[in-house]
Amino acid sequence: MFHSVVCGFKFTHAASIPRIYCTPKIHKPGTPLRPIVDYTGSIGYATSRSLADILGPLIGNTEHHVNNSAQLAEDLSEVMIEEDNMFISHDVVSLFTNTPIDKALEVIKDRLAGDKTLKKRTLLSVDDIMELLKFILTTTYFTFKGQIYKQLFGAAMGSPVSPIVANFFMEFLEQSAIATAPIECQPSLWKRYVDDILEIIHKGSADKLTDHLNQVDSTGNIKFTYETEEEGKIPFLDTLIIRKADGSVKLLVYREKTHTDQYLNFQSHHPLHHKLGVIRTLLDRADRIVTEQEDRDKEEEHIKQALSKCGYPDWSFDRVKQQRTNKTVKSKPKKNSDDTKSRGMVVIPCVQGISEKVQRILKKHSVLQQ
Repeated sequence: MFHSVVCGFKFTHAASIPRIYCTPKIHKPGTPLRPIVDYTGSIGYATSRSLADILGPLIGNTEHHVNNSAQLAEDLSEVMIEEDNMFISHDVVSLFTNTPIDKALEVIKDRLAGDKTLKKRTLLSVDDIMELLKFILTTTYFTFKGQIYKQLFGAAMGSPVSPIVANFFMEFLEQSAIATAPIECQPSLWKRYVDDILEIIHKGSADKLTDHLNQVDSTGNIKFTYETEEEGKIPFLDTLIIRKADGSVKLLVYREKTHTDQYLNFQSHHPLHHKLGVIRTLLDRADRIVTEQEDRDKEEEHIKQALSKCGYPDWSFDRVKQQRTNKTVKSKPKKNSDDTKSRGMVVIPCVQGISEKVQRILKKHSVLQQ
């Protein structure tokens, strides 16, 4: 259908049938299952991946979209909430498998038609992209207990393009929902991460807003549940949002009740930089999310205690802190492209005390090690 070299698509010569498996949502009542279709190695995987790359830049360009909890913290830094208002969060029930494909395709085609940068990303026309996308979204199949099934509705969680398609539909849905919301439940704040939405509304209008949201999708498949703030607190993403007496808000790191503080054990057979990376990641998250220094100090102490139980010695924390300090005050000079050009990659098993030495030798010769 399309030239694989010109269009950047790869034809799969040997493919496996996607399989479905489920992961339990242990933080939710009743422990519901999340169905995931493993597309890796399937005949449609490369096409789905390429379509995601083409469509991705069109997502997240609205004032209501948040990329992560760090952006949320920044967006909420100047928010003031009135006494008669409250925080509320909405969540779509099984968004991927309930996304109306026909409507999503219509929304995506309109967006592509108005995209002036499309030709910079691909040589495919809008009609070509839509033909491929429709094929990927309407031919989802998978195996379960030796039987082959076809998904009849929605997008498969596990296909690379599915999150993009779901996001397109949610952007359309939120635009319609906000524009048509009754005055008495009109949100003064609306921040969305995929299907998780944080709003500020008048107290007592949660049910009315939820009823309104549940009527926006003409297919009737998209349904919302909601959670309101309790004692001035509400969790959203991995943050705990707390309203203060003066109407401003502060943020803490939020952990589900099922969280165990179990991380990669320091005695496990992993490279040292993986273990130091655990410390660095948790400290970086605290810096990005926690808004007040006193709370940041408490979070750092919590991290240290939790990781100490996983065998992390004090010197590992000191090293990471020093590395983070050096990173902010020192920048390495850029090397010439000829010097940094990789000569290839080798994959070797992790053998403590040996792998690190081999890695240093390979690095001198511009060979990457995985």
